[in-house]
Amino acid sequence: MELTGRAALITGGKRLGAAVAVDLAGQGVDVALSYRQSLAEAEQTAAAIETAGRRAFLLQTDLSRGAACQELVDRAAASLGRLDILINMASVYTAVPFGEADEAVWDSVVNVDLKASYLCARAAVPHMRRQGGGRIINFTDWVAASGRPRYTGFLPYYVAKKGVIGLTEALALELAADQILVNAIAPGPIVAPAGTSDEEKKAVEAATPLGRWGGAAEVTAAVRFFLTSGFVTGETVRVDGGRHVR
Repeated sequence: MELTGRAALITGGKRLGAAVAVDLAGQGVDVALSYRQSLAEAEQTAAAIETAGRRAFLLQTDLSRGAACQELVDRAAASLGRLDILINMASVYTAVPFGEADEAVWDSVVNVDLKASYLCARAAVPHMRRQGGGRIINFTDWVAASGRPRYTGFLPYYVAKKGVIGLTEALALELAADQILVNAIAPGPIVAPAGTSDEEKKAVEAATPLGRWGGAAEVTAAVRFFLTSGFVTGETVRVDGGRHVR
């Protein structure tokens, strides 16, 4: 896919989402972003997109509500005049002990990490069909892609992210005739979360075969690969410095 003049929607416009948005703008893509609480970060990202000479659209929304997914996609497409790319990055990542992981906790995670990815994709397909094709990139997790859970306290998250891989494969088959390619990225140690201690950072580095954190550029490179490839669909690529092989 030639990127110049295309329009993308990224769910979750902070941290890695912001990096992907700015990188896409540099490739000539207009970008819509959703956010839930991080207005200041979303506005900074929008300003960076516009500085790159592209249009930006922001919408505050709660993707745990099914109807919000349709509204987000339709408003993004209307604002940008088209929709060629959907990148599902919105996620809930919180450790919850099994004894406290009740139905409300389950829904709060699964509805955003898995259900919203499906509903946003479903809403985006008619817009992409009008352009003769498109790209959908879902974000999962290196642990889910490794084939087994590795940490306790993340049961709903693991199940949701494992489901994202299955969703990616099934959507790729369903949408192939429309020339809508669907793939997934499974990040590992990319950027340390706020509050990570030096000891924790070093422990992650020691557990990673490449011995370092990847940095946001590794994720943006994977996104560009999937967007520009015309013959890869249904794949999940781990961007994890080899964590899954150790």
